[in-house]
Amino acid sequence: MTALNVLIYPEEHLKVVCDPVVEVNNNTRKIIGNMFDTMYQEEGIGLAAPQVDILQRIITIDIEGDKQNQLVLINPEILEKDGEQDSAEGCLSVPGYIGMLKRPERVKLRAMNLDGATNEYEFSGFAATCIMHENDHLNGVVYPDIAEEVYTTEQYNEMMAEIAEESENKNKEKEDK
Repeated sequence: MTALNVLIYPEEHLKVVCDPVVEVNNNTRKIIGNMFDTMYQEEGIGLAAPQVDILQRIITIDIEGDKQNQLVLINPEILEKDGEQDSAEGCLSVPGYIGMLKRPERVKLRAMNLDGATNEYEFSGFAATCIMHENDHLNGVVYPDIAEEVYTTEQYNEMMAEIAEESENKNKEKEDK
């Protein structure tokens, strides 16, 4: 397999609504293998085909990054969304930035797998965030376009360090009482 080049925002192809995959065949499987290779090389946990300039509705995900829990979603269709959660998101196509978004807490979808069989899936928490993030790519949406706030990675890390320090100070105050 081969690692592919990741398109960087605001590349125009990232804004294209992708075409459905008509048939899962050896070419589709090769694309998916290359997408996983690219995702691991770039140290990502998810990748949508348009991020590597393939304008088809394909998502690869491995939240654990261990190559044991790979998920392939072809032509995903969101069936239900429930709840809401705050999400801090990075993206291989937006290096050096973190976006703050609202995402559903739970997502139910229908998609084809690597064998071409259609299944229903349900995800919650961080997995639901990943699904929605990658699905946005298939619809020509990149998170800076919908984020409430976008920070550099450095700004975000500084904010998180301040929050951690404040929390630690509050805990010490409670212990001292």
